[in-house]
Amino acid sequence: MFAYVLRRLARAVVTVFAVVTAVFFLERISGNPAAIMLPNTATPKQIATLSKALGFDRPLSVQYLSFVKGLLHGNFGTSLQSGTPALQLVLGRLPATLLLVLTGFTFGVALAMFCVLAIQLTGSHVLRNGLLVAGQVRQAIPMFVFGVLLVLAFSVTLHWFPSQGEGSWKNLVLPALTVGTFEFALYLRFMDASFGEQSHQDYVRTAYAKGNARHGVVLRHELRNVLLPILTIIGFNLGGLLGGSVIIETVFNWPGIGQLTVESVNTRDFPVVQASLLVASLAFVLVNIAVDLIYSVVDPRVRIR
Repeated sequence: MFAYVLRRLARAVVTVFAVVTAVFFLERISGNPAAIMLPNTATPKQIATLSKALGFDRPLSVQYLSFVKGLLHGNFGTSLQSGTPALQLVLGRLPATLLLVLTGFTFGVALAMFCVLAIQLTGSHVLRNGLLVAGQVRQAIPMFVFGVLLVLAFSVTLHWFPSQGEGSWKNLVLPALTVGTFEFALYLRFMDASFGEQSHQDYVRTAYAKGNARHGVVLRHELRNVLLPILTIIGFNLGGLLGGSVIIETVFNWPGIGQLTVESVNTRDFPVVQASLLVASLAFVLVNIAVDLIYSVVDPRVRIR
């Protein structure tokens, strides 16, 4: 297993490096950041002077080699707007993103699990159809629209929760509900389909033939096999959430990495954009490595070499 982890970490390093390299070249295509940093009244000479001071007048190959050298020395550059080290800015926003994503994700998955188990243990077709329809309706509503609707209902009309920012637990409720309800709809559908597939397997029919009660078959036999394919989905989904919470953070003005990335893209703050995507891509690959290791523990048929 140790050799497997080393191989996966080596691939993760290559993947992250490829991501930040692609971002480096794409950013340079978007234009000169010096023109954004200066007022609209700035002359071409002033723009050229600032570009020279920041090193953007050098050939692209020279800029890239300097960028790679900085990465190898742990130097991700300094924010062009604030003068603060880029990685320090990103890591300062990371706890807020983790709090939002993990809270919403945990709530959504737990609620989906509870509802699916209720469907299976009761055998109610009415409950199943009602929950699946509710889940489909939620999935049909884009996250930013659902977030705005929550703000209108619970902030503007009822005044129960704040609509923006980070502070008390109340600030977390609406953005976490936006993420959590979407995750609920996603995992409800997957878990229900997985239970439906398992219910036709021979081992389930055998368990019923032996006289086992419904709750025993569901909890002791089916549940573990249902969770196996869900683990794979969790790896991709959670990793994507950690790096892709831009919309939710923008709607609720949540001070996370997503909001910082949008602000940095608008101002062409290259070092901060690169550091943000570095952290996001690293989180994605680490989550997937962790899921693979958990999968090997949960499923004895999987052996990691």
